[in-house]
Parts: sequence; structure tokens; C-alpha cells
Amino acid sequence: MRRVLATMLPRRTVRMRLTALYGALFVVSGALLLAITSGVAVSSSRVSVRSANQAVASPLAQDQARIERLQNELANAEAQLHSGLSHGLLLGSVIALGIMTVVSLVVGWIVAGRVLRPLRRMTTATRRISADSLHERLAMPGPGDELKDLADTIDGLLERLEGAFAAQRRFVANASHELRTPLATMRASVDVAVAKPEPVPPQTIALANRLRGELDRVDGLLDGFLALARAHHGDLSGQATLSLEYLTAAALAVRADAIAARHLTVHHVTGADGTWVTGSQALLCRMVDNVVDNAIGHNRDDGWISVTTGADGCLAHLVVETGGDVLDADQVSQLAQPFRRLGADRTGSDHGSGLGLSIVEAIAEAHGGTLELHARPEGGLRVGIALPLAPAGRLAGAGVPG
Repeated sequence: MRRVLATMLPRRTVRMRLTALYGALFVVSGALLLAITSGVAVSSSRVSVRSANQAVASPLAQDQARIERLQNELANAEAQLHSGLSHGLLLGSVIALGIMTVVSLVVGWIVAGRVLRPLRRMTTATRRISADSLHERLAMPGPGDELKDLADTIDGLLERLEGAFAAQRRFVANASHELRTPLATMRASVDVAVAKPEPVPPQTIALANRLRGELDRVDGLLDGFLALARAHHGDLSGQATLSLEYLTAAALAVRADAIAARHLTVHHVTGADGTWVTGSQALLCRMVDNVVDNAIGHNRDDGWISVTTGADGCLAHLVVETGGDVLDADQVSQLAQPFRRLGADRTGSDHGSGLGLSIVEAIAEAHGGTLELHARPEGGLRVGIALPLAPAGRLAGAGVPG
């Protein structure tokens, strides 16, 4: 009930609260002034009546009865006159107070708007500044008051954020080369040790195979970190208009052997080819590959995968479902966080590094889309991706990845 009332009532802005405060202060001060004025008028009336009674009490030698009657009539007329004047003054004051209250609210609304105008400019400028425009500053003009201090503080914060983002981007640019070089050296050393002419002990071959597997795993983990960093930083280089349906079909075709090895049944449902989206070709391909890999790796042998692509309104959708045990909804909602997995007890496999769905969510959000994860009531997982459709003007140059 409270939520319904909150949505129906207007938002209590600072401008509205300041206007109400101005109006309340005016009404209170006007009421006090009106009370003081009424008290003075009543006091004056009582003094006049008292003076008239004292005049009546003064003895007169002649025509006492006539003078007394005239003085009583004069006192009554004066009392009625004062009463009428007091009532008229009170009524006029109340009407004037009501009119001035409305005027004070209007003036207060205008004054509050002018006072808060710099804050609105700062709010608009701050909302416009994003990770790609951290170089912009508020640069608020005006005297060195509290609002100027607030604007300067925000500018300082933006400067520090710009430096932090620049450092992270430099790390993303250099990490691939710096970290892949020792991995390549280690892999080459293992290959050289195994390829010697003299017979190699079986233990050495087994150790070399295990090292290759671990190096491949570290290489994949590094690649996942780099993809996640690119998506979080909005690095959408290599822009292209691609068909989400084609990307899904290509990912399934490349993994046909892995699907056959686990005896999985794939149901690929496609609608009209209207699932064109715009974004980084590398990241969009990685997003679809991760979703398909997750469905294959976290599945049971002889299981099934349902893949559906389509468009609805201004969004393109990719939905991947798998069967299996009934999953905990709270744990499923956290699968998009890095290194969150349901564990090997779900699928009998420790496939993946725990970054797959977090990369998918970061890529989808970088392209203005969303990722939804749901535990199917009958068992298994449902992964849904929604991305904005490409503008009609960009479809002319659309293509498929080479």
C-alpha cells in the first residue's frame, strides 16, 4: 500500500521542501502579527468603554438623567463601532494573509528554483559523464561558496577516477603481452624436454602432459580476465553489425565434436533472421561462445540443450536452456559473479574457470543489454540474453564474421 501511494504522490524534491518551508514561515509570522494586531484593537476598545463609564460616573448638577442616557448611548455606539472595525480588520487581515500565503509559495518556488539551479546543472553534467568521458569537468563558475566547493570536489573525484581508469586500461593493453610471454616460454620448455632424442621416462611425459593442461588452463583464465576487463571498461573496438542467430549457429557447429562426445541432443529454434545487433565482433562472439560452452560443460551425458533466438520489439534475444537437477534459485542468481559455480555435484565435472557467465553479463551490459539466469522448475538452468537491435540504417553494411 505504501509503495502504491509513493508512486501516486509527487516526488518530494528539495525545491518543494524549501517552498513549503518558506510558506510555513510566512504563515506563522503572519498569524503572529495578526494575533498581535487583534489584541491591540481589543485592548483599545476596552479602554474606550472604560473611559466612557468613568465619564458617566462623574456627577452633574443639572440634567443628570439626560446626560447619563446620552453618555450610555455614546458608549454603546462607540463599542459597536470598535467591534465592527475589529471584525472588519480581522476579516481583511485573514483574506490578505491567505492571498500573501499563495504569493509567498509562488515566490518561494521561484526563489528555490534559482537557488538550486547550480545543483541541477551539476547533476545533469555528472550524469552525462561516463567511463568514456571522464576527461570532462563541471567547471562551475561563480563565487567561492558551498556550491562551488561541491563542484570542485566532484571535479577532483573525476580527475582521480580518470587516472584510475587510465591505469587499468594500460594494464589491459600490456597484460596480454607481459603475461603470455612466460607462458609461451614454459610451454616451449616442456616441448623441448619431451622432444629429446634419448628415451624420455614415462613419468616425465605424464608430467609434461599435466603441465600442458595447466598452462592451457592458465592461458584460458588469462584470456577470460582480459575479456572481462575489456567488457567492464567498455572497450568495444572492432564495431560490426552481426546476426545473433548466425553467431549461435556458428558456435554450435564449431562445438559439434564436443556435443557428440557427451551425446547431447541440441534443439535449435530460430525465427526470422531479424536478430541483428551492433557491437564489438570479438566480444559478441565471446559472449555467445561462453553461453554455449556453459551449456555443454555443465550438462549431463545424454542430456539436452535448447537454443532459441528471436526478436521482440526493439530487442534481440538468445535463450539457452539445459536439463538436470533442480537448482537453488539463490545460488543461480549469483552465477554471474566471478568464480561462482554450483560445483561438480551438479554435472559431475569441474568444467570452466568460473568466469564464463560473468564475462557474458559484462559484455551484454557493455552493449546495452541484460543477462537473466533462472533455475528451471523442472530442473536445469535457463540463460537469457537481450540486446538492443541494430538501427535500420546499419543493416545495409551488415555481415557475418569471417
